[in-house]
Amino acid sequence: MGGLLALLLLLVFAVCVLSVLLTGGDTYQTLTRRDQDSYDRRTAAQYLATRVRQADRADGVAVADFRGCDALELTETIDGTPYITRVYCYDGYLRELFSAAEAQMTPADGEKVLEAQALTVEWLDGDGGEQLLEMELINADGTTQRVVLSVRSGKGASS
Repeated sequence: MGGLLALLLLLVFAVCVLSVLLTGGDTYQTLTRRDQDSYDRRTAAQYLATRVRQADRADGVAVADFRGCDALELTETIDGTPYITRVYCYDGYLRELFSAAEAQMTPADGEKVLEAQALTVEWLDGDGGEQLLEMELINADGTTQRVVLSVRSGKGASS
């Protein structure tokens, strides 16, 4: 009888430990998924803002249509040759394409940066007359990130 009681007590203990582990595992997966989604959203917004800030100089930032895709065009001159970095959304990804200004490239040529459904980029007029750049990114999970930046250099010449 004593042995049976000890075995029953061990079984109850094992069931309790197993239920705590399963509950903890589900909670851990939920928190990990939530944190990853949050990280992806913050990364996308920070990526866009950083790319604009890096190119914020006279005629460095422009909004354009890149073969049917809204694109952020960041222009720079290296050793006298103009280059364009295009940031756009194509085929389920936010993409970046760096090329010579005269190069004939397609949206499929860009490097995949993050999963995303769509990117909309446009110039807005601020209350104080400054130029605001609005970028709206629809993430892979359908959530929307909106970034509005005051671009010191104003609209690019090609926008």
